[in-house]
Amino acid sequence: MKEVIIYTDGACKGNPGPGGWAALLMYKDKKREIYGAEPHTTNQRMELQAAIEGLRLLKEPCQVRLHSDSAYLVNAFRQRWLERWEKNGWRTRNKQPVENQDLWRELLGLATYHRVEWNKVRGHSTDEYNNRCDYLAQEAALGNLP
Repeated sequence: MKEVIIYTDGACKGNPGPGGWAALLMYKDKKREIYGAEPHTTNQRMELQAAIEGLRLLKEPCQVRLHSDSAYLVNAFRQRWLERWEKNGWRTRNKQPVENQDLWRELLGLATYHRVEWNKVRGHSTDEYNNRCDYLAQEAALGNLP
C-alpha cells in the first residue's frame, strides 16, 4: 500500500459566510496542493471538505496519515463519534440530527476505502504544512486564488 501524508484545513469569513478549504498531499518526493471555496458555508463544513477532497484524489487504497487542526474532524474518528452516530440513526446523544451528515457520510466512505490515521496538529503554530493549508484556505475563502 502506498503511504501518503495529507494536511488539511478549512476557513470561513463569518460563520456562516464565504469559506475555503485546502489540502496538501505528499507521496515520496512529490507534493500537491489543492483548494476550493464555497460562497456560503461554515468552518466545520470546510474542515470536512478539505479532508474529503484530499482523500478523493487518491486513485487506489492507501495508507494515509491525515493531519488537521480540527478537533471536530479528528475526534469524530479517534473517539468513535461516527460509530455512535451511525448506530443511533445519525442522531447525537441529545437525539438531535448530526450536523453535516452529507459530508460525514462521504468522509466515512473514503476513510473506509483507505487506512487513515487521524492526527491532530496545533493550529497557527510552527507546523509549516498546517500553516500552508491555513493560508490557502483563507485565501480561497477571500476569493484570492484562481
